[in-house]
Amino acid sequence: MGASVRRRTDETTGGAMRTTGMRKSVAAVAALVLAGACTAQAVNGGGDGDRRGPVHIDVPSTPKQDEKKEKEKDGEGGSSRAPSASPDAPAPAVLWSEGDTGRDIRELQARLRQVAWLFVGPTGTYDELTVRAVKGFQGKRGLPQTGKTDSVTWARLLKMTREPGKWDLYAYGGQPAAAPDPRCATGRVLCISKTSRTLRWMVDGRTLMTVEVRFGAQYTPTREGVFSVYFKSRHHWSTLYDTSMPYAMFFSGGQAVHYSSDFAARGYYGASHGCVNVRDETRIAELFAQVRNGDKVVVYW
Repeated sequence: MGASVRRRTDETTGGAMRTTGMRKSVAAVAALVLAGACTAQAVNGGGDGDRRGPVHIDVPSTPKQDEKKEKEKDGEGGSSRAPSASPDAPAPAVLWSEGDTGRDIRELQARLRQVAWLFVGPTGTYDELTVRAVKGFQGKRGLPQTGKTDSVTWARLLKMTREPGKWDLYAYGGQPAAAPDPRCATGRVLCISKTSRTLRWMVDGRTLMTVEVRFGAQYTPTREGVFSVYFKSRHHWSTLYDTSMPYAMFFSGGQAVHYSSDFAARGYYGASHGCVNVRDETRIAELFAQVRNGDKVVVYW
């Protein structure tokens, strides 16, 4: 009988302990539910009545998380970076490259001068200096350094520069000559156009030579009209301006047609003190040898 009592007492004690444990478990889960605003669901462990499966807790997602999931379902992804260029994308079209010539090359060179990648010209010829200038411009802006002017390089250069003026394009000569003045049609004439900045050496209406020339500045203008050569001086020195005037052919007071090393170096970025400057020393040497005192000089617009 004592054994029977002990057994009942043990069962009563064990049942009480199990009841207390279960109450604690339920209380813990309830506390977790209240703290996290969650719902708890029991997962069947597979048919063993005395064994409980693990507890699965569903945490409600925020609106932003829901939006992200919807985008992922739609295939938008979460990255904000632009897709990289396809390796099969065609290269930009090449507009000009080494050896090309013409007005377009002059404009390219004039614009490269504006951004300080070219310091000579324009010449109108896509030469080695132009190739180096284009490479430098491309490299500075993260473009492929090909030295060729493609559509992307050209578009970038256009955005950074202004439209060149006529004398930006022909800063060092190369411009076409204007039509001769009617007064140049007869005799031996130095026919000088201020419009095109050129000098034609003409005999009986035929042009034998054409050279680029430069005139006086605003306050020392070159006089216009009909004159004649009255004095020639191969190694002339100006006492007024203390400078050399080689191959000088005087036609109006102290104004003469002569060679100018400054014009050769600076082009139309400078001016004379009223004389007609020639930048090509070889050509003016030929001209000096042909012109005579008394030959006509016509300066016109």
